Amino acid sequence: MTRFALEANFDGLVGPTHNYAGLSFGNVASANNANRVSNPREAALQGLAKMKALADLGYAQGVLPPQERPSVALLRTLGFSGNDHAVIREAARTAPAVLGAACSAASMWTANAATVSPSADTADGRVHFTAANLCSKLHRAIEHDTTSRVLRAAFPDEAQFAHHNALPGWPSLGDEGAANHTRFCGAYGERGVEFFVYGRDDLASSVAPRRFPARQTLQASQAIARLHGLADDDVVFAQQHPDAIDAGVFHNDVIAVGNGNVLFCHALAFVDQAAVLATLRDRLAARGTQLEVIEVSAADVSIEDTVGSYLFNSQLLARTAESGGGMRLVVPQECRERPAVWRYLESLVADGGPICELQVFDLRESMRNGGGPACLRLRVVLTEAERKATHAGLWIDDARYAALTGWVTRHYRDRLSVSDLADPALLDECRTALDELTQLLDLGSLYPFQRDV
Repeated sequence: MTRFALEANFDGLVGPTHNYAGLSFGNVASANNANRVSNPREAALQGLAKMKALADLGYAQGVLPPQERPSVALLRTLGFSGNDHAVIREAARTAPAVLGAACSAASMWTANAATVSPSADTADGRVHFTAANLCSKLHRAIEHDTTSRVLRAAFPDEAQFAHHNALPGWPSLGDEGAANHTRFCGAYGERGVEFFVYGRDDLASSVAPRRFPARQTLQASQAIARLHGLADDDVVFAQQHPDAIDAGVFHNDVIAVGNGNVLFCHALAFVDQAAVLATLRDRLAARGTQLEVIEVSAADVSIEDTVGSYLFNSQLLARTAESGGGMRLVVPQECRERPAVWRYLESLVADGGPICELQVFDLRESMRNGGGPACLRLRVVLTEAERKATHAGLWIDDARYAALTGWVTRHYRDRLSVSDLADPALLDECRTALDELTQLLDLGSLYPFQRDV
């Protein structure tokens, strides 16, 4: 008998040091907006507005806290010394790029936080989490220790949840988390098919991108499948198309999104795409479910418009039967502003297929750094018992939303330039804010600065 389960989304709360330092080579938006002045307050409020709107529509919506930044621990590891303010001043004077990495607020993109397998798929019947090592970028490779602490605090019951540390940070085990992972199923509580997309195979010769690096490896994806206890016929591995990576598709979730039995993707998403789709169809058919694929041709939406609009970095959300069923597609405002993309989306909704509703959000502060709606959320399929075992302080409701927007308004700056990262007062502001946040979310002493006093 199939257990009832739902898909919850846990969005990352944008941190107080949100800035445009241009740290992510291969991410076109990050590079194009380097050194612009950011608005951390507006970024956090935009993200919270999306969370609240989806919660109001009846979706299970949670929030995950930001990491402590600047990371004084990183700077000390790299040889800077003195008190915390002295460390920041010296890093700003002699290694501003390193300071930029130490101040990154990229943990807000929780699609990279971890890979998650629901209990219906795993050998031991628990929800499994593996924090992503993100070893391809310095500013992200420092996240996984805190990410693991956050996930353990959010999902604490060991009878329901299994947590794995990040894979070793070797290049051949590069792991970017759920941004390269999708699960297909009939009902959420049924056994599903987990789809892992990799950019390179470090143990075999394969076509590789020429302009930008491939971040996810096949070896990392295979290791996670083993750690999560997934059966061989529950898993499909596919290579991301190198031409897409060279166009700025640094993660699979910039060119494909799936949910339930629906896959929405560009024609340039995967190597040998016809064979990949056939395998997915066969695996899902063996479970009594038909995969519906919406494949967008380059004639309808160019790869340039795909990257510029983040069409596929959208959230594909199941609507209730009371709402008429089908799927709701949550897209960034940039999709509406690209005529070819918006024409396509309007025709998509009108044609009577599985995607029957569009919802547009202004997420410009995140988008300028290369993160759209899908980047901002980590999907976790939960049974009713697992939902009850999740930390209650993280669910978004009217009271939590009001408390968090008030907290942001009190503590966040409304402008932040890259040069402002050298201000030691920013560290004090962030620690004060995070100390209050852990109390607001009832998370205890989550951050190193709280445990070291």
